[in-house]
Amino acid sequence: MMARGRAYTLLASQIKTEAMTEMLYLRTYLLRFCAFALIFLLLLAGCNTAPPESPETDREALIALYNSANGEEWDNPWQIDAPMDEWHGVTVDSRGRVVELDLEDNSLSGYLPAELGNLSHLKLLNLSDNRLKEEIPAELGNLARLEVLNLNDNILSGEIPAELGNLANLEYLYLWYNWLSGGIPAELGNLANLEYLDLAFNQLSGEIPAELGNLASLTELELGYNQLSGEIPLDLGNLANLTRLWLSGNQLSGKIPPEIGNLTSLKDMWLSENHLSGEIPAELGNLANLTNIDLTDNQLIGCIPVELSSLANLTTLRIDGNQLSGCIKRSLENRFNMRYSD
Repeated sequence: MMARGRAYTLLASQIKTEAMTEMLYLRTYLLRFCAFALIFLLLLAGCNTAPPESPETDREALIALYNSANGEEWDNPWQIDAPMDEWHGVTVDSRGRVVELDLEDNSLSGYLPAELGNLSHLKLLNLSDNRLKEEIPAELGNLARLEVLNLNDNILSGEIPAELGNLANLEYLYLWYNWLSGGIPAELGNLANLEYLDLAFNQLSGEIPAELGNLASLTELELGYNQLSGEIPLDLGNLANLTRLWLSGNQLSGKIPPEIGNLTSLKDMWLSENHLSGEIPAELGNLANLTNIDLTDNQLIGCIPVELSSLANLTTLRIDGNQLSGCIKRSLENRFNMRYSD
Protein backbone atom coordinates (compact mmCIF):
# COMPACT_ATOMS: atom_id res chain seq x y z
CA MET A 1 0.00 0.00 0.00
CA MET A 2 2.82 2.37 0.90
CA ALA A 3 4.52 1.63 -2.44
CA ARG A 4 1.26 2.34 -4.27
CA GLY A 5 0.87 5.61 -2.34
CA ARG A 6 4.35 6.71 -3.28
CA ALA A 7 3.57 5.88 -6.91
CA TYR A 8 0.41 8.02 -6.83
CA THR A 9 2.38 10.85 -5.20
CA LEU A 10 5.07 10.68 -7.88
CA LEU A 11 2.45 10.58 -10.62
CA ALA A 12 0.63 13.57 -9.19
CA SER A 13 3.91 15.48 -8.90
CA GLN A 14 4.77 14.67 -12.51
CA ILE A 15 1.35 15.80 -13.74
CA LYS A 16 1.67 19.03 -11.75
CA THR A 17 5.13 19.66 -13.15
CA GLU A 18 3.96 19.06 -16.72
CA ALA A 19 0.95 21.34 -16.18
CA MET A 20 3.18 24.11 -14.85
CA THR A 21 5.50 23.64 -17.80
CA GLU A 22 2.56 23.91 -20.22
CA MET A 23 1.30 27.06 -18.46
CA LEU A 24 4.73 28.67 -18.62
CA TYR A 25 4.98 27.77 -22.32
CA LEU A 26 1.52 29.18 -22.99
CA ARG A 27 2.30 32.36 -21.06
CA THR A 28 5.54 32.83 -23.00
CA TYR A 29 3.65 32.25 -26.27
CA LEU A 30 0.95 34.80 -25.36
CA LEU A 31 3.53 37.39 -24.34
CA ARG A 32 5.40 36.94 -27.61
CA PHE A 33 2.15 37.11 -29.59
CA CYS A 34 1.11 40.33 -27.83
CA ALA A 35 4.53 41.85 -28.43
CA PHE A 36 4.44 41.01 -32.14
CA ALA A 37 0.86 42.28 -32.40
CA LEU A 38 1.82 45.56 -30.73
CA ILE A 39 4.78 46.04 -33.06
CA PHE A 40 2.55 45.30 -36.07
CA LEU A 41 -0.08 47.84 -34.96
CA LEU A 42 2.56 50.49 -34.36
CA LEU A 43 4.01 49.91 -37.81
CA LEU A 44 0.54 50.02 -39.36
CA ALA A 45 -0.27 53.26 -37.56
CA GLY A 46 3.00 54.72 -38.75
CA CYS A 47 2.12 53.91 -42.34
CA ASN A 48 -1.29 55.58 -42.10
CA THR A 49 -0.28 58.70 -40.18
CA ALA A 50 0.49 61.79 -42.21
CA PRO A 51 3.73 63.58 -41.44
CA PRO A 52 3.34 66.32 -38.83
CA GLU A 53 2.28 69.67 -40.28
CA SER A 54 4.74 72.53 -40.12
CA PRO A 55 5.75 75.70 -41.96
CA GLU A 56 8.01 73.43 -44.02
CA THR A 57 4.91 71.57 -45.25
CA ASP A 58 3.48 74.90 -46.41
CA ARG A 59 6.78 75.87 -48.08
CA GLU A 60 6.78 72.61 -50.05
CA ALA A 61 3.20 73.24 -51.21
CA LEU A 62 4.03 76.77 -52.37
CA ILE A 63 7.15 75.60 -54.18
CA ALA A 64 5.00 73.01 -55.96
CA LEU A 65 2.74 75.87 -57.13
CA TYR A 66 5.76 77.94 -58.15
CA ASN A 67 7.04 75.10 -60.31
CA SER A 68 3.69 74.07 -61.83
CA ALA A 69 2.58 77.66 -62.56
CA ASN A 70 5.85 78.80 -64.17
CA GLY A 71 6.93 80.99 -61.27
CA GLU A 72 9.97 82.40 -63.03
CA GLU A 73 7.62 84.14 -65.48
CA TRP A 74 5.42 85.78 -62.81
CA ASP A 75 5.23 89.55 -62.54
CA ASN A 76 6.44 89.17 -58.96
CA PRO A 77 8.48 85.95 -58.77
CA TRP A 78 9.46 84.54 -55.41
CA GLN A 79 12.96 84.37 -53.98
CA ILE A 80 12.69 80.75 -52.87
CA ASP A 81 15.62 81.04 -50.47
CA ALA A 82 13.99 83.93 -48.59
CA PRO A 83 11.50 83.47 -45.71
CA MET A 84 7.95 82.82 -46.87
CA ASP A 85 6.60 86.02 -45.35
CA GLU A 86 8.78 87.92 -47.84
CA TRP A 87 7.21 86.20 -50.85
CA HIS A 88 4.77 88.29 -52.85
CA GLY A 89 1.14 87.53 -51.97
CA VAL A 90 1.95 85.23 -49.04
CA THR A 91 0.71 86.00 -45.52
CA VAL A 92 1.76 83.86 -42.54
CA ASP A 93 0.55 83.80 -38.94
CA SER A 94 2.60 84.00 -35.74
CA ARG A 95 3.50 80.31 -36.07
CA GLY A 96 4.77 80.72 -39.61
CA ARG A 97 1.78 78.95 -41.20
CA VAL A 98 0.42 80.30 -44.49
CA VAL A 99 -3.04 81.83 -43.96
CA GLU A 100 -3.42 83.86 -47.18
CA LEU A 101 -2.23 83.34 -50.73
CA ASP A 102 -3.18 86.25 -52.99
CA LEU A 103 -1.57 86.15 -56.44
CA GLU A 104 -4.27 87.96 -58.40
CA ASP A 105 -3.17 89.25 -61.83
CA ASN A 106 0.39 87.98 -61.45
CA SER A 107 0.83 86.18 -64.80
CA LEU A 108 0.47 82.66 -63.42
CA SER A 109 0.20 79.99 -66.09
CA GLY A 110 0.47 76.20 -66.10
CA TYR A 111 -1.74 74.31 -63.66
CA LEU A 112 -2.73 74.07 -59.99
CA PRO A 113 -0.85 71.32 -58.10
CA ALA A 114 -2.57 68.92 -55.71
CA GLU A 115 -0.12 70.01 -53.00
CA LEU A 116 -2.17 73.18 -52.46
CA GLY A 117 -4.49 70.95 -50.46
CA ASN A 118 -1.75 70.69 -47.81
CA LEU A 119 -2.03 74.37 -46.83
CA SER A 120 -4.16 73.37 -43.87
CA HIS A 121 -4.20 76.83 -42.22
CA LEU A 122 -5.15 78.71 -45.40
CA LYS A 123 -8.12 81.09 -45.12
CA LEU A 124 -7.86 82.96 -48.43
CA LEU A 125 -6.83 81.64 -51.84
CA ASN A 126 -7.01 84.21 -54.63
CA LEU A 127 -5.46 83.24 -57.97
CA SER A 128 -7.85 85.21 -60.17
CA ASP A 129 -7.01 87.06 -63.40
CA ASN A 130 -4.24 84.72 -64.49
CA ARG A 131 -3.78 82.08 -67.20
CA LEU A 132 -4.09 78.89 -65.18
CA LYS A 133 -5.47 75.90 -67.06
CA GLU A 134 -6.38 72.23 -66.62
CA GLU A 135 -8.60 71.05 -63.74
CA ILE A 136 -9.26 72.37 -60.25
CA PRO A 137 -7.57 69.79 -57.97
CA ALA A 138 -9.99 67.90 -55.74
CA GLU A 139 -7.46 68.28 -52.92
CA LEU A 140 -8.62 71.88 -52.41
CA GLY A 141 -11.51 70.25 -50.58
CA ASN A 142 -9.03 69.52 -47.75
CA LEU A 143 -8.65 73.21 -46.88
CA ALA A 144 -10.92 73.07 -43.85
CA ARG A 145 -10.18 76.66 -42.72
CA LEU A 146 -10.70 78.25 -46.15
CA GLU A 147 -13.09 81.22 -46.22
CA VAL A 148 -12.40 82.68 -49.70
CA LEU A 149 -11.73 80.75 -52.91
CA ASN A 150 -11.31 82.98 -55.96
CA LEU A 151 -10.20 81.42 -59.25
CA ASN A 152 -12.00 83.89 -61.54
CA ASP A 153 -10.85 84.69 -65.03
CA ASN A 154 -8.49 81.83 -65.83
CA ILE A 155 -8.63 79.00 -68.38
CA LEU A 156 -9.58 76.25 -65.94
CA SER A 157 -11.44 73.31 -67.45
CA GLY A 158 -13.05 70.05 -66.37
CA GLU A 159 -15.68 69.69 -63.69
CA ILE A 160 -16.08 71.54 -60.41
CA PRO A 161 -14.82 69.07 -57.78
CA ALA A 162 -17.58 67.78 -55.51
CA GLU A 163 -14.98 67.90 -52.71
CA LEU A 164 -15.40 71.68 -52.54
CA GLY A 165 -18.60 70.85 -50.67
CA ASN A 166 -16.36 69.89 -47.71
CA LEU A 167 -15.24 73.50 -47.15
CA ALA A 168 -17.46 74.13 -44.15
CA ASN A 169 -16.04 77.62 -43.45
CA LEU A 170 -16.20 78.88 -47.03
CA GLU A 171 -17.95 82.24 -47.49
CA TYR A 172 -16.96 83.25 -51.03
CA LEU A 173 -16.70 80.93 -54.05
CA TYR A 174 -15.79 82.69 -57.30
CA LEU A 175 -15.16 80.57 -60.40
CA TRP A 176 -16.57 82.76 -63.17
CA TYR A 177 -14.93 83.29 -66.56
CA ASN A 178 -13.35 79.87 -67.00
CA TRP A 179 -14.03 76.85 -69.23
CA LEU A 180 -15.55 74.68 -66.54
CA SER A 181 -17.98 72.02 -67.75
CA GLY A 182 -20.23 69.31 -66.35
CA GLY A 183 -22.87 69.83 -63.71
CA ILE A 184 -22.96 71.98 -60.61
CA PRO A 185 -22.15 69.59 -57.73
CA ALA A 186 -25.07 69.09 -55.38
CA GLU A 187 -22.48 68.97 -52.59
CA LEU A 188 -22.14 72.75 -52.80
CA GLY A 189 -25.43 72.80 -50.94
CA ASN A 190 -23.48 71.74 -47.83
CA LEU A 191 -21.70 75.10 -47.59
CA ALA A 192 -23.75 76.54 -44.75
CA ASN A 193 -21.60 79.68 -44.42
CA LEU A 194 -21.47 80.51 -48.14
CA GLU A 195 -22.51 84.09 -48.94
CA TYR A 196 -21.40 84.50 -52.56
CA LEU A 197 -21.56 81.85 -55.28
CA ASP A 198 -20.48 82.98 -58.74
CA LEU A 199 -20.12 80.36 -61.48
CA ALA A 200 -21.11 82.60 -64.41
CA PHE A 201 -19.54 82.52 -67.88
CA ASN A 202 -18.51 78.87 -68.00
CA GLN A 203 -19.83 75.85 -69.89
CA LEU A 204 -21.75 74.25 -67.05
CA SER A 205 -24.67 72.04 -68.02
CA GLY A 206 -27.47 70.04 -66.45
CA GLU A 207 -30.00 71.25 -63.92
CA ILE A 208 -29.51 73.69 -61.08
CA PRO A 209 -29.25 71.46 -57.97
CA ALA A 210 -32.18 71.85 -55.61
CA GLU A 211 -29.61 71.55 -52.79
CA LEU A 212 -28.53 75.15 -53.44
CA GLY A 213 -31.73 76.06 -51.64
CA ASN A 214 -30.01 74.94 -48.42
CA LEU A 215 -27.54 77.84 -48.54
CA ALA A 216 -29.21 79.88 -45.83
CA SER A 217 -26.41 82.49 -45.71
CA LEU A 218 -26.30 83.09 -49.47
CA THR A 219 -26.71 86.70 -50.63
CA GLU A 220 -25.62 86.42 -54.28
CA LEU A 221 -26.23 83.54 -56.71
CA GLU A 222 -24.75 84.11 -60.16
CA LEU A 223 -25.02 81.27 -62.68
CA GLY A 224 -25.50 83.34 -65.83
CA TYR A 225 -24.23 82.44 -69.28
CA ASN A 226 -23.71 78.73 -68.98
CA GLN A 227 -25.66 75.87 -70.59
CA LEU A 228 -27.91 75.05 -67.65
CA SER A 229 -31.25 73.45 -68.43
CA GLY A 230 -34.39 72.24 -66.70
CA GLU A 231 -36.61 74.26 -64.40
CA ILE A 232 -35.65 76.81 -61.77
CA PRO A 233 -35.74 74.82 -58.50
CA LEU A 234 -38.58 75.74 -56.15
CA ASP A 235 -36.04 75.40 -53.32
CA LEU A 236 -34.37 78.67 -54.31
CA GLY A 237 -37.36 80.29 -52.63
CA ASN A 238 -35.75 79.29 -49.30
CA LEU A 239 -32.84 81.72 -49.75
CA ALA A 240 -34.17 84.37 -47.39
CA ASN A 241 -30.96 86.46 -47.49
CA LEU A 242 -30.57 86.48 -51.27
CA THR A 243 -30.19 89.96 -52.78
CA ARG A 244 -29.02 89.07 -56.30
CA LEU A 245 -30.25 86.25 -58.57
CA TRP A 246 -28.62 86.03 -62.00
CA LEU A 247 -29.63 83.10 -64.21
CA SER A 248 -29.58 84.84 -67.62
CA GLY A 249 -28.13 83.28 -70.75
CA ASN A 250 -28.94 79.63 -70.09
CA GLN A 251 -31.48 77.10 -71.42
CA LEU A 252 -33.81 77.10 -68.44
CA SER A 253 -37.43 76.17 -69.12
CA GLY A 254 -40.74 75.88 -67.34
CA LYS A 255 -42.47 78.53 -65.26
CA ILE A 256 -40.95 81.11 -62.95
CA PRO A 257 -41.61 79.55 -59.52
CA PRO A 258 -44.05 81.55 -57.37
CA GLU A 259 -41.73 80.66 -54.48
CA ILE A 260 -39.35 83.33 -55.79
CA GLY A 261 -41.82 85.74 -54.19
CA ASN A 262 -40.51 84.58 -50.80
CA LEU A 263 -37.14 86.25 -51.42
CA THR A 264 -38.01 89.47 -49.65
CA SER A 265 -34.35 90.62 -49.54
CA LEU A 266 -34.00 90.36 -53.33
CA LYS A 267 -32.88 93.50 -55.17
CA ASP A 268 -31.81 92.24 -58.61
CA MET A 269 -33.45 89.39 -60.57
CA TRP A 270 -32.10 88.61 -64.03
CA LEU A 271 -33.72 85.68 -65.84
CA SER A 272 -33.32 86.86 -69.44
CA GLU A 273 -32.31 84.79 -72.48
CA ASN A 274 -33.80 81.48 -71.40
CA HIS A 275 -36.83 79.41 -72.44
CA LEU A 276 -39.08 80.30 -69.53
CA SER A 277 -42.81 80.03 -70.22
CA GLY A 278 -46.15 80.64 -68.56
CA GLU A 279 -47.23 83.82 -66.82
CA ILE A 280 -45.21 86.15 -64.64
CA PRO A 281 -46.17 85.10 -61.09
CA ALA A 282 -48.12 87.69 -59.13
CA GLU A 283 -46.04 86.73 -56.07
CA LEU A 284 -43.19 88.85 -57.44
CA GLY A 285 -45.22 91.76 -56.07
CA ASN A 286 -44.07 90.68 -52.58
CA LEU A 287 -40.46 91.64 -53.34
CA ALA A 288 -40.54 95.07 -51.74
CA ASN A 289 -36.77 95.61 -52.09
CA LEU A 290 -36.64 94.72 -55.78
CA THR A 291 -34.98 97.37 -57.98
CA ASN A 292 -34.27 95.48 -61.23
CA ILE A 293 -36.22 92.80 -63.12
CA ASP A 294 -34.97 91.48 -66.46
CA LEU A 295 -37.18 88.85 -68.13
CA THR A 296 -36.32 89.62 -71.76
CA ASP A 297 -36.09 86.99 -74.50
CA ASN A 298 -38.16 84.20 -72.97
CA GLN A 299 -41.54 82.68 -73.88
CA LEU A 300 -43.67 84.33 -71.22
CA ILE A 301 -47.37 84.92 -71.87
CA GLY A 302 -50.32 86.71 -70.29
CA CYS A 303 -50.48 90.10 -68.57
CA ILE A 304 -47.94 91.85 -66.42
CA PRO A 305 -49.22 91.35 -62.86
CA VAL A 306 -50.74 94.49 -61.41
CA GLU A 307 -48.97 93.59 -58.15
CA LEU A 308 -45.70 94.84 -59.67
CA SER A 309 -47.06 98.39 -59.49
CA SER A 310 -46.70 98.26 -55.70
CA LEU A 311 -42.92 97.81 -55.90
CA ALA A 312 -41.87 101.31 -54.87
CA ASN A 313 -38.12 100.61 -55.34
CA LEU A 314 -38.43 99.13 -58.83
CA THR A 315 -36.41 101.20 -61.30
CA THR A 316 -35.86 98.76 -64.20
CA LEU A 317 -38.46 96.43 -65.72
CA ARG A 318 -37.36 94.66 -68.90
CA ILE A 319 -39.88 92.30 -70.48
CA ASP A 320 -39.38 92.63 -74.24
CA GLY A 321 -38.87 89.56 -76.40
CA ASN A 322 -41.80 87.62 -74.90
CA GLN A 323 -45.40 86.92 -75.88
CA LEU A 324 -47.09 89.08 -73.27
CA SER A 325 -50.56 90.37 -74.11
CA GLY A 326 -49.99 94.08 -73.56
CA CYS A 327 -52.31 94.66 -70.59
CA ILE A 328 -50.19 97.03 -68.51
CA LYS A 329 -51.43 98.96 -65.52
CA ARG A 330 -51.11 102.69 -66.18
CA SER A 331 -48.79 103.22 -63.19
CA LEU A 332 -46.28 100.78 -64.72
CA GLU A 333 -46.79 102.25 -68.19
CA ASN A 334 -45.93 105.72 -66.92
CA ARG A 335 -42.96 104.62 -64.81
CA PHE A 336 -41.28 102.64 -67.59
CA ASN A 337 -42.60 104.49 -70.64
CA MET A 338 -44.31 101.38 -72.02
CA ARG A 339 -47.18 101.33 -74.51
CA TYR A 340 -47.20 97.56 -74.92
CA SER A 341 -45.49 94.69 -73.19
CA ASP A 342 -43.65 92.92 -75.98
